[in-house]
Amino acid sequence: MSDAGHSVDPVTDPAEFWEARYRSTRGEHGRVWSGQVNAAVEREVAGLTPGTALDLGCGEGGDALWLAANGWTVTAIDISAAALDVGRAEAQRAGLADRIHWVRGDLSTWEPTSAFDLVTSAFLHSPVELPRDEVLRRAASAVAPGGRLLVVGHGAAPPGSKLNHHDHDGPPLPTTDEVLESLALTDEWITETRAMVERSAIWRDGSTVTLVDAVLRVRRSGPRA
Repeated sequence: MSDAGHSVDPVTDPAEFWEARYRSTRGEHGRVWSGQVNAAVEREVAGLTPGTALDLGCGEGGDALWLAANGWTVTAIDISAAALDVGRAEAQRAGLADRIHWVRGDLSTWEPTSAFDLVTSAFLHSPVELPRDEVLRRAASAVAPGGRLLVVGHGAAPPGSKLNHHDHDGPPLPTTDEVLESLALTDEWITETRAMVERSAIWRDGSTVTLVDAVLRVRRSGPRA
């Protein structure tokens, strides 16, 4: 409620929403998230030969930093300048500044201008407007021959999340089959991973919870450059 007693309209502009989120919900360590790589990204990428990588919706850069530390040359894109500042500072501290190009961009209007050996999108969900299917189709178009697209999403809403379909009017969280169908890939693509993966995690209140990740990894046929 405002001082005048009127309801305050929720922020619906994606840039404003995510900037406010990253500035207002930081913990004592100065970050919203842990700064660690997502488990599914580490598992799916660890055995791949490093090359060029594109991290879409990188947030504070946990995945981008891990990729860079493991030999990848990374372009990391997010809509929030505050989130990118956290990632950029950590890259500088870790000696990885020359391996990551940080880009502020709105994925709803983003168009790829280069091809990458790996394109990742981890937990690209939003309580405000985001044309996720369109973004992921563009992400696939940014994969070079012989390269891979990795999409990791919530298979079930985390505790207290606004992504719970029963608590809002948005669509339910897509399964890996639905993500694969929405990509509308041609026969040149090979599905390497399509799984709903459970994992244990320590939640914000210190409790242990079981989370479900929807993991899809597809490879574009052809030799890598």
